[in-house]
Amino acid sequence: MARRQIILLLALAGAALAVGAPVLAVASSGASHASAELRDAGGAVVGWANFTEDSTGRLHINVHVNGISAGLHGIHIHAVGACSPDFLAAGGHHNPLGATHGLDSPTGAHAGDLPNLEVNVAGVGHLDATSDRASLSNGPTTVFDTDRSALIIHAGPDDQVTNPTGNSGGRIACGVIVAG
Repeated sequence: MARRQIILLLALAGAALAVGAPVLAVASSGASHASAELRDAGGAVVGWANFTEDSTGRLHINVHVNGISAGLHGIHIHAVGACSPDFLAAGGHHNPLGATHGLDSPTGAHAGDLPNLEVNVAGVGHLDATSDRASLSNGPTTVFDTDRSALIIHAGPDDQVTNPTGNSGGRIACGVIVAG
């Protein structure tokens, strides 16, 4: 960023603070980034996820796991940014617009619905997905609402149609989504 732009941004931020306006509103444009460290119920790190919102508003999700069971696993953005030992603190799927569950639902999917994560026999899995239903920026579909959001991996595959979870089974890994 050019020196002149930095000085202007700092001046605007100072002015916003002087009148009590939120500084985030000044700087929230363009691509945004977030991440989550995924842990199993025992607290061991089993993977990570990166989130990038591009200039068109599409959210790109990149997930890597190592050490979970082979096969397909439902994976969703959940409504609350909290992970407890059983991961129930993460609440239901991120669904601020009240949609039905599943990418194959004829009436639209939850904002947090994602394709299944495929894990090989060595316990290594990778998912690259995009979504136009969830966002990192301010607005009704942001994952950074007052209670933030978490990424949950489930024990079984998501059938992509059954409310509310796609019959994807128990929660086996969780990570709170954090900005930056």
